[in-house]
Amino acid sequence: MGTEVYDQLAIFSAVAQECSFTRAAARLNMSQPAISRAMRQLEERLGVRLLARSTRSVAPTEAGKQLLKVIAPRFQEIDSELQALSRYRDKPAGKLRITAGEHCAITVLHPVLATLLPDNPELEIEIIVEYGFTDIVADGFDAGVRLGDKVAMDMIAMPIGPDMRMAVVGSPAYFAHHPKPLAPNDLAEHNCITLRMPTYGGLLSWEFEKNGREVNVRVSGQLVFNTIAMRLESALQGLGLAYIPEDLVMTHIAEGRLVRVLDDWCEPFTGYHLYYPSRNQSSPAFKLLRDALCQQLAKPGQG
Repeated sequence: MGTEVYDQLAIFSAVAQECSFTRAAARLNMSQPAISRAMRQLEERLGVRLLARSTRSVAPTEAGKQLLKVIAPRFQEIDSELQALSRYRDKPAGKLRITAGEHCAITVLHPVLATLLPDNPELEIEIIVEYGFTDIVADGFDAGVRLGDKVAMDMIAMPIGPDMRMAVVGSPAYFAHHPKPLAPNDLAEHNCITLRMPTYGGLLSWEFEKNGREVNVRVSGQLVFNTIAMRLESALQGLGLAYIPEDLVMTHIAEGRLVRVLDDWCEPFTGYHLYYPSRNQSSPAFKLLRDALCQQLAKPGQG
C-alpha cells in the first residue's frame, strides 16, 4: 500500500470516531470536500461500504466497524510515538561548540558543565580554548566567550561572569634580587613573563589604570607562553613577574608564595560575556547552557 492509502485510512479513522465529516475535517485541519473525496476513493479501492451516510449523521457500517477496530489502535500508537519524539526534540541534546579563553574555560564554563552534564547524558560540549578573536559563524561555533569590551557589535552578548581585576605578581625569591615596581613604567627594568597573542602574533600589552589615567606597557622578558598555567608556574618558581587574573593568584598571595605589586594600578573591568549570532530560535541545549551560566552569575558571591 502507498502513502495515499495510509492517509485515507487515517481520515476514515477520524470520521468513524467523530461520526461527522465536519468534526473530522476540523480535527485533521482539512476541508470537508477533501474528507468526502478520500472516503469515496477508499471505499472504491476496498470495494466495501465503510460509512453509512444520511443527511444528519455518519456512522461506520459493520465492515467499517471491523476496520476501525483493527486500525484505530495502530494510529493511536503512532500518535503516541510522535508525541514521544516531540518531547525528545525539546530535550537538551546534541553538540555545542564554544570558543573561549583559558581563564574563562576554567573558572566560568567548567563549573557549569560539571553540574549540567551528569543530568543531561544526550548533551555534548566542545570547548576550544584560544585567545584569538574568532569568527564564530565562519568557524562553526554556536557561541563564544570573551571580555565584554571585546565582543563584536553585531552579536547578542550577555554577562556570565563578574567584573575582573588583573594582578602583577612575583615570588619572594624574585623580589630578593629585584626592587618592587612602583609604577607601570618601572616594568621596563623587570624580567616579565609574557603572553603571545595568536590573532596578531604580538605580545600582550599589560594594561593599567589609576584615577582615570590609562597606561599600556609593552613588557619583555626571557619567557613567552600562550597559556596561563605556565606563566603562573614560572612566577611561582621566581623566573619573573606575571600578569594574571586576580582570582587565580589570591590563594598564593595569602599563603606567601607570591607577592603582589602595582595593586593600585589594577582597576576592575567588565567580565566575561557569552556572545552568539542573532537568531529567532535557539536549541534546547543552548538555552540550557545559557540559562545555567546566567544562574551561576546570579549566585551570591558571583556578581
